[in-house]
Amino acid sequence: MSNFSLLNLGWQTFFQQQLSLQECTDAEPMRLMHQHRDRWHLSGEAGERIVTAVPDWHVCVGDWMLLQESRPLRLLERQSVFQRRRAGNESVAQLIAVNVDTVLIVMALNHDFNLNRLERYLALINEACAEAVVVLTRADECSEIDGYVDAVQAIDSLLPVLALNALNEADVRQQLQPWCRPGRTLAVMGSSGVGKSTLSNALLGSDLQLTGGIRADDSKGRHTTTGRSLLCLDNGALLMDMPGMRELQLTQCQQGLEQTFADVGEWVAQCRFSDCQHQQEPGCAIRAALDDGRLDERRWRNYLKLQREEARNSATLAERRQAERRFAHHARTVVAQKKLLRG
Repeated sequence: MSNFSLLNLGWQTFFQQQLSLQECTDAEPMRLMHQHRDRWHLSGEAGERIVTAVPDWHVCVGDWMLLQESRPLRLLERQSVFQRRRAGNESVAQLIAVNVDTVLIVMALNHDFNLNRLERYLALINEACAEAVVVLTRADECSEIDGYVDAVQAIDSLLPVLALNALNEADVRQQLQPWCRPGRTLAVMGSSGVGKSTLSNALLGSDLQLTGGIRADDSKGRHTTTGRSLLCLDNGALLMDMPGMRELQLTQCQQGLEQTFADVGEWVAQCRFSDCQHQQEPGCAIRAALDDGRLDERRWRNYLKLQREEARNSATLAERRQAERRFAHHARTVVAQKKLLRG
C-alpha cells in the first residue's frame, strides 16, 4: 500500500479543492482504512500511518483527513454520506459509510429477495448521490432468474442488475469489472447470509473475510463481518465490506426517497387537489393508477411507509415533543367538550 498514489486511494478533485495553499505545502492527505476505538489506520502517498484517535471527531472508514507533523489536523468534507437512524429511542443519525462511489446491493435468489428492502437501500444510495448495482447471488441454485431480474428492473429500468454465483471467482470478477476501476471505492450492502463476504473474497482473490452458511428453512444467515474496513483490490479499486444490517431505518433521506419513487411523485402531481389524501377524492390520479394497474399496490404502500418513517426519524427531539404537546392539548380539549355535552 505504501506505493499507492492518492489517486489509487480514491483522491478526487472534490477533495483537492478543499485544501488551502498552505495546507497543500504543509499537510499530508490520508485516508482512514481501519478504525479502532483509540487509534486510526491511515494510508497516503508516504505509506501507512497509525495515529491516536481524536475523541471529538466523528469519523468513518473512508474519510479523508489532513495530517500535520503526524497529527490529525482536520477532516475533509465528504463526497457521499450514508447514514441510518441509530437504534434507540432518540432519532440520532449513525454513519454507515462515506466517500463511496458505487454500492453493490446484494440479495440472494431465495427467501432473502425483497423488493421493499431494495427500495429502502436505493433511497439511501440516491440520497448520497452514489451509483447502485444490484447483485443477485445464488444464481446457480435458481431456475427463474429472469423473473427476479425483471422484478428489479420494473423499479428502475436503468438499474444495473447482475445474477451470479458468488463462489465463482472468475464470474464475479468478470461481471463486476466495469465498476472496479482504479481509485473507485465500492461498498457491499445487504442482509446477513446473502453472500457479501463470499463476494468480497472473490473480488479480493483471497479468504480475508469470514463466510458462513444459512438456515435452509428461511434462508437467513448469521453475521460474519463484524467491522468496517477499506480493502485494496489487485485491479486498483477499493472495497468497503460492512456488517449485515438487520435494521436500516431511514433518516434525513427525503431527496433520496423522491428520486427512488419518482414515478409515484409524478402520479401525485397529477391529482386534481394539491392536498389530496388519495382515498376517495374526485380526480385522484393515484387511485386511478392503482385501479388500472399502472401503479403497483406494493410499491405505493412501501412509499407511504418509508415517507412516514423518514419524517418521524428526521424530526428533532424538540419537534417531536412539541407535536406530542399539541396532541395532548387537543385530546384534553375533546374530553372537556364531551363532558360539557353530557352535562
